[in-house]
Amino acid sequence: MTSRSESTARTRRALLDAAAELLDDGGPEAVTLREVGARSGVSRNAPYRHFADKEGLLTAVAVEGWDRLTEALRASGAVSAEPSARLQQALTTIVELGRKRPHLFRLMFVIPERDPGAGARAASRAQEAFLSIVAALVGEEDAAPYGALLFTSAYGIAGLEIGGHLTEEKWRTTVEDLIATLVVVAADRRPAVRTTSSSLTRGRPPTG
Repeated sequence: MTSRSESTARTRRALLDAAAELLDDGGPEAVTLREVGARSGVSRNAPYRHFADKEGLLTAVAVEGWDRLTEALRASGAVSAEPSARLQQALTTIVELGRKRPHLFRLMFVIPERDPGAGARAASRAQEAFLSIVAALVGEEDAAPYGALLFTSAYGIAGLEIGGHLTEEKWRTTVEDLIATLVVVAADRRPAVRTTSSSLTRGRPPTG
């Protein structure tokens, strides 16, 4: 016999799956509570009982996207004992998410107005998983600055490719080569530049 909590969890799962499918097919505009209810095969009123509105539903989809990215990054961290190979797989994982699910990828990086903390917490879990991979290559001290450089680069690569602006003809390189170059840059292990707030205020570069 199915308990009430199990039934509730099953309904929520169906709603999130339906919302994710609609998002993949047509972007955020295609996701409505009514259509999610119809596609999920549950009561049409079910979405309104589980989510306050469309924004709440999309926030839940984005959070789940972050959680799955975290799982994938943790898995990529176990593909090899070689830190550079692990980092290359992690960067590829981020870019592949943009390739395969561009609407979800964009949604994940939009901070929800009503519940910004939900997305931030989920993103932080992915950040921690990514930084652990980076730290294995560059060390704990430089993990954060290098991690920011590498993650934003992967995000930019994915974004340009989604928009059709990253072509081999235009840039004479491939996405895979760009990822490999990022790994080489990180593996070079040069100390990360740290600009202090006081040096920025003075308008001159920091001294060593």
